[in-house]
Amino acid sequence: MTEIVAGLYMSPPEVLALSAAAALVVARWLAPAARPPVTIAAAGVLALSAIVLSVLGLRWQMLPVLAGGAVALPFALSPLLRSRTGRPAWRARWWLALPGSVACAGLIATGPGAAWAFPVPVFPEPSGGFPVGTRVAQWTDPRRPESFTADPHDRRTVVVQLWYPARKSPAGTRRAQYLGRTEDEARTVSDALARQVGLPGFLVDGVPRAHTHAVFNAPVSDRGGRFPVVLFSPGSGGVRTQNTAWAEELASHGYVVAALDHPYDSAAVVLTDGRAIRTRTASTGDRDKDTALSAGWTAVRAADLSFVLTQLDRLGGGEIADPLTGRLDAGRVAVTGHSMGGAAALRAARQDHRFDAVIDLDGYPHGPLSPSLHQPTLALTQAITPGTDPRYLPRLTAALKLNTLTSYRLTIPGAAHLTFTDGPLYLPPVPSIVGSLGRTESPRVVAATTLAFLDSTLRHTPGDLAGVLSSYGNLSVHHPDDSR
Repeated sequence: MTEIVAGLYMSPPEVLALSAAAALVVARWLAPAARPPVTIAAAGVLALSAIVLSVLGLRWQMLPVLAGGAVALPFALSPLLRSRTGRPAWRARWWLALPGSVACAGLIATGPGAAWAFPVPVFPEPSGGFPVGTRVAQWTDPRRPESFTADPHDRRTVVVQLWYPARKSPAGTRRAQYLGRTEDEARTVSDALARQVGLPGFLVDGVPRAHTHAVFNAPVSDRGGRFPVVLFSPGSGGVRTQNTAWAEELASHGYVVAALDHPYDSAAVVLTDGRAIRTRTASTGDRDKDTALSAGWTAVRAADLSFVLTQLDRLGGGEIADPLTGRLDAGRVAVTGHSMGGAAALRAARQDHRFDAVIDLDGYPHGPLSPSLHQPTLALTQAITPGTDPRYLPRLTAALKLNTLTSYRLTIPGAAHLTFTDGPLYLPPVPSIVGSLGRTESPRVVAATTLAFLDSTLRHTPGDLAGVLSSYGNLSVHHPDDSR
């Protein structure tokens, strides 16, 4: 059930069930000649839609629709059945029928409202000139012990999803599952993410049903030469796929995006052997302790990012057999992240000068601010005041001012913390949660600003970067001389 009717966030069988249930309620109020055909047709469509939805997988949003239709059905059919047996048709007086009709209509209307609030996400069509392919790799670092387990032989393993410019796939090719390689993996990850924020898993049951625009294991494009590389670290408890819309947009413009799962930190990581590793990171409620913990977790993530860059370098050079061999440009690499992933990106760039640019998506800089950054840096943030977080802006500003190259901080009006993820595509449009930019505008703004920065810093595309960025919000530019 992947085809969604625009605006309603409902599949065609769901729309048919909704229409049939509504018709059964309305049938009571039609002219006598119109009641029989409408009732019979609506009852048949409702029954058929219920069967189809049961086979495809019934979403909880449809339960009130089916319940409303089921309650209205006997009252709509009863006069027809009585007339067929020769008994006089009995219909309740309008003032008795009206409350029941209103109640059924209200129950049925709950369905599309719930489907709109918790939809199957519809991913924006990538705007670049390349189709997008994706695949997943799992790499183990033999030199690093796994710090989250007591096994001295356990070595740090990361799961990486790559989005890359691909050749055009034949029409009808199945698109990649969102949140996982299979629907089972997607459900495991979706349930873990829901638990992470305290939501019942059924509320977001539409998310693992979604498909994106990428094609798994699609052939790499034969155009474009060597592609710049962008590494991505998700937020605390986040997963590698949490910024899929953004990754697909970048890949369609000729970048290779490598997004990481950080085992024991990400909400759930499904390994190639089928094991699901759950998060072991949790705040204590004590600010000082949490600050120290966050700094430690950020250090692990930064090491993961450097390790993955090494693997990508080996892959690009042919040491690891891969279709992308010879197509990665290890001399043009950006490191990015959201929230704690943004902090990890900043830390990785300080420690590893192979990274040529940094993007921090609303991430507080955990850990030390030294050594200084030596890469152009873009920090995208929501509107933050001393009242909402007195530490955030001073620390972020300090980190950017210490940079030996130009840094940019762009505050996007109407943004919230989850604006910088796929969250607006499937969470209720509550401004405090996903911002007020909307489901279409949120991914567009994040992609447009980061693409402008990457094109300028990695591809050295001429243009007024500050002018482009400032058109999306309030821009602060920190030049190296400003901190001297």
